[in-house]
Order: sequence, then C-alpha cells, then structure tokens
Amino acid sequence: MNRILLGAFGALLLVSLGLFWWQGRAMVERAAPPPEPAPSISPEDGLPSVAPEDLEGVIGPAPPEASELTREQRRFGRYDRDSDGRITRNEMLSTRTNDFRKLDKDGNNLLTFEEWAHTTVEKFENADTNRDDWLTLREFRRTAPPPAPGKPKSKCLCK
Repeated sequence: MNRILLGAFGALLLVSLGLFWWQGRAMVERAAPPPEPAPSISPEDGLPSVAPEDLEGVIGPAPPEASELTREQRRFGRYDRDSDGRITRNEMLSTRTNDFRKLDKDGNNLLTFEEWAHTTVEKFENADTNRDDWLTLREFRRTAPPPAPGKPKSKCLCK
C-alpha cells in the first residue's frame, strides 16, 4: 500500500514539476512597450511648407498607361495580319510557310517523306565532321537551331 501511495505521490510531483517547467518555457515574452510619441511638429516651429499648387516648372511626363489588351488578345493581333478581327487559314499558317518552303524541294506544296528525310540527312552529314557515321556531343551541338535574334547568348562555359 505504501508503494502505491508513494508512486502516486511521485507521479503527481513529476506532473506538477513538468507543468511548471512547461508553463515557464511556453510563456511568450510580453511585447515591448510602445515608443514614446514624438513631439508634434508644426509650421510655427520654423519648418517650411509648400503647397503643390505653389510648385513651378515641369514635374515630368505622365506615367505610361498599361495596355488594356490581355495576353491572348495580343497573340491574336500578331496572327491577324490585316486587322479585320478575324484570322484566316492563310494568316494562321503564314508563320510556318518559310520553313515549309525550305523543306519542299520540288515546290509542289506537298511535303513527302523523302523531302523531309533528305533535309534530315543533310543536317546529319553537315554535323558529322569526321564522317564516322555517328555524332559526338560536340558534333551534335552543330544541329541546334540558331539563336533567335535579340535574345541574349547563353553564358554557359560548356565545351
């Protein structure tokens, strides 16, 4: 019986000690007191004051206005060549015609597999500088499309 009472008393003592410890650690420090208010400054103290209407000279140009067009409206405008509010098939495909004409060797407006393959074989042969019928990493880099004008060149030091 004494062991049970002694165990219960020890457990109660440990729980109360844990609560005091937890309460002291969990207590958040009170916020710092607010700073002293600065003394109010008035024009009578000798500080100059200027009204906006008393300013002379040009303040500067008006800030630029943001475009009301959404991203999709701007993209639509790039395809709508004649600005009639409609995109025809020819307008939609006009961005691709130059590339298609380069691939269409016989000029019949039909791209055959042979025409496409011929261009691909030429690309491979131009890249394979040592003519061993396989491309190393350095040779494969020659097949990359040229960078778009106006874009900054990559600062990669890969070789």
